[in-house]
Order: sequence, then C-alpha cells, then structure tokens
Amino acid sequence: MEITHVHKLTVPVTDQDVAKAFYVGKLGFELRGDLPVPMGENSRWIEVAPKGAQTTLVLCDWLPDAPKLRGAMLATKDTDLAVAALRDAGVAIDDPQRTPWGNQATFADPDGNTFILTDGPA
Repeated sequence: MEITHVHKLTVPVTDQDVAKAFYVGKLGFELRGDLPVPMGENSRWIEVAPKGAQTTLVLCDWLPDAPKLRGAMLATKDTDLAVAALRDAGVAIDDPQRTPWGNQATFADPDGNTFILTDGPA
C-alpha cells in the first residue's frame, strides 16, 4: 500500500455560505465545487483550496458533532506579508512568531476551526 497525499480535508461549518465567503473572499482560495448533496436540508458539497493546491477543503455542515479542525498548517512564502494581507481582508490573525520551524501566525475561521500560517520548510 502506498498513500501519496492528503486528498480532501473536511472542515465542519455551521453556515456554508458564510464559510465559502471567508475561504474564497478573505483567504483567496479557489472555489473548486459547489453542488447539492442529500446529506441534509439545503446542504451542498463545497470544495475550496489555495490556488494550485492538490488538497481541497470540504466545507461540511451535515456533521454537527464533528470536532473543530485544530492547527492545520497552511504554507506561504512570507508570513509577514500574508498576515498583513489577511488583516487588510478583515481576518483576525495573531502577530507572527519566529519558531525553529519558520515564522508562524494563527487564525480561525468563523466557526472556530484554527489554522497556522507558516513560511517554514515543507
């Protein structure tokens, strides 16, 4: 058996439209899909991803007991510049911290899923 990469990551959200606006409008992710699904009333299969990324995020509202995502790491070329751009877009994000693993800053989406932005080695 050979696992080659993370294909999709489910992100639990309460309002798919609010989540989609955050990930696409504020983070600048690409919308890869928005289709109805039979998982719940008015639920949709919404996939987003950073431009050119192989792994997508599925913004899921049909698993109400799913735990929040914690500490998912998102890569950037320059954390300081990315933090400034996210703040300009209205995202609340911590000040960057230098670590042995790169310059990192933490933020959350509207549902409390947390992400670490890093320019550390891949």
